[in-house]
Amino acid sequence: MEISPTAVPPVCRVIDYSKFKYEQKKKTRELKAKQTKVVIKEIRFGPNTDDHDFAFKLKHAQEFLREGAKIKAYVHFVGRSIVFKERGEILLLKFAQALEDLGKVEQLPKLEGKRMFLYLAPKAAAPTKVAKPAAPKEAGKEPAKEARPAAADKASE
Repeated sequence: MEISPTAVPPVCRVIDYSKFKYEQKKKTRELKAKQTKVVIKEIRFGPNTDDHDFAFKLKHAQEFLREGAKIKAYVHFVGRSIVFKERGEILLLKFAQALEDLGKVEQLPKLEGKRMFLYLAPKAAAPTKVAKPAAPKEAGKEPAKEARPAAADKASE
């Protein structure tokens, strides 16, 4: 096997080919394990989505962004509601503005067929797990002393 073919003279080493293939597989497996799969969560709105429903979906979107998932928010126009395209765009822009601190807009609202899409990605590169708070320490108690037999205490005096 060639180690550095650009050197003069080229540097080579004789190795066991099956061992070489095994080590290559092992390296690719390790790299694959370290990769994070991009999760895309979908949030669906209607053109007439009310404030409470909007707030509810906004709360879920904030959780998804904190977990590190991407968000695909869309307004689905059914029947004649396609007439209210601007209402859907306003709704999605309001959604993006509310999530401005947690995520960034990858694609502005765009109409494709009967749906208007908006893509958001988390600002933080690494997903942060929600840590559980540690049990509070009891004040006033001293740390436990080492347990020694009573006979050992008398013998040391």
